Amino acid sequence: MRQCQPKRGMTLMLLVFLGLCSFQKLSLAPECPPHSGTNDSLNMEKAHQEIWRRFVDEHNILIDFADSAGTFARPTADEFRENKPNALGWWTPTENGSMFNGLYLDGICQRWLHRHQETDRIKARKLAQGLLLLASVGDTPGFIGRGVATDGKTPPSMGSNDQTSPWFYGLWRYLYSGLPEPEERRKIIAKMIEVANALQSTGWRLPTTTYSPARYRNTFATFSWEGAPRLLFILKAMHQLTNDAKWDKLYREAAYETGGAPQRSRLQICADGMLFDIPKQFRWTGVTSTVDVRALWEMETDPALRAAYEQGLNASARSAVVDVARWHLFDNNDRKPFLHNWRTLNQWWKPQHSEQDALDVSATQLIELVKLSPRRNQELGLVREPLWMAWIVTLAPDTTLIDPYRTEMLGAIAHFQYDRLAYSQFFPAETVWFRLQKNAKKIR
Repeated sequence: MRQCQPKRGMTLMLLVFLGLCSFQKLSLAPECPPHSGTNDSLNMEKAHQEIWRRFVDEHNILIDFADSAGTFARPTADEFRENKPNALGWWTPTENGSMFNGLYLDGICQRWLHRHQETDRIKARKLAQGLLLLASVGDTPGFIGRGVATDGKTPPSMGSNDQTSPWFYGLWRYLYSGLPEPEERRKIIAKMIEVANALQSTGWRLPTTTYSPARYRNTFATFSWEGAPRLLFILKAMHQLTNDAKWDKLYREAAYETGGAPQRSRLQICADGMLFDIPKQFRWTGVTSTVDVRALWEMETDPALRAAYEQGLNASARSAVVDVARWHLFDNNDRKPFLHNWRTLNQWWKPQHSEQDALDVSATQLIELVKLSPRRNQELGLVREPLWMAWIVTLAPDTTLIDPYRTEMLGAIAHFQYDRLAYSQFFPAETVWFRLQKNAKKIR
C-alpha cells in the first residue's frame, strides 16, 4: 500500500486529535444502579423520539446537529459548489447523512424485528428513501452524497468510503430484515448494483462531483481496518442479493489478497479486529467497519471465513469495552457554548485544488472550532464515544463478552438528557438497547 506523504499524515493526525478532549482511559465502574426493563425502555424511547423530533430532516436524512427546536443552518447550493466551508462538507449539519442514515437503519430494523410495529416499518422506509436520494444527487456515476443544500439536490463535492460503506450496509440491513415490499426491494437492489459496478470500474476509488477539487476521495482498496471489511462486505452483499457469480469471485479473491505493512490478507485484517493505522484517541468510526464484519459473519457459510469474522468481532468488542465508561464523565448540567453558526468557519476558507487542500482547510477550521465550540468536545468525547463503543460490544457473537457490561451500557443510555444534546450522534442508544434485548433472549 502506498505510504502517506508526511504532510498528509500530519493533517490526518491533527484531524483525529483536534476537536476531541483528551481524556484518560477509564476502567469500567462496577457500581452502577440497577435498571428495570420498563425504565430502560423509556430511556431508549426518549432517545428515539428526540432523533425523530429534531434530527431527521424533510429529505429523510439524519443530520449532525440542530438546536433545541430542531432548526439548523443548511448550506446553500452555491456554498457547496464553492466548497465552503470545505470541499468535504465537514463541520456542517449535513456532514454525515449517508453514514448516519445507513447506520441508523440498523437500529430501526432491530426495533422492527423486536416489536413488528408498522410505525417502525414506515420510519425504516423513510431512511432508505433518504439513502436513495443521496445516491441520486451527484453528477458522476457511483457518487454517494453526504447531504443536500437548500435546493434539495446539491451535495458537498466530496463523499468518502466511510459514507459509502454505510450506504450499502443500511440498504442491505433493510433488505435482510425483510422490511421492503417486492417493488421497493427490486428498486434498491438495482441501485446497489449500479453503484457497485461504478465503483468496481474505478478500482474502488470513491468518485466526487464535477465541482470537487479532486476526482476521487479515498478508496475501499486498502489493507486496513477502514478498507478491508468494507470492500469484502460490499462484494459479499452483492453476491447474496444478485446471485451473480462475478461478485463471489471478486469476494474470494479480495479476501485472500495481501498487502499493507506488515502484509496481511483482508481476511486476516478482519480477524484481527478494530485496529487503526494511525492510533486514535476516539474510535467511533470503527463502527462502520465492525457492522460490515458482523454482516459478513451473518451471511457467510464457509466455516473458515465465518470463524475469522467471529474472531474479529470478539476482538473488537474486547477493545471497545474500555471506553464505554466515558459516559460517567458527562455532566448534563454543564452547558458550555456550542457553535451552531458553522459559517463562522468560512473566515478560514481558502480555494482548494486537491484532496490535500481540502484536508488542510478542514484542519485549520477545526483548530478554531475546538476553541469556539467547547460543548462539541463534551458531546463527541463523552456521549458519542461510549455509545458507539457499546454498539461494537453488542455485535460480538460471544455473548459472554456482552453480559458482564450490560448494566454499564444501560447506564449510559439512562444517563443522557437527550433533549439537551446538540449532536444527533446518540442515535446508537437505540441500536444498543435492542441488541441487548436480543442477547438477553439468547441467554435465558
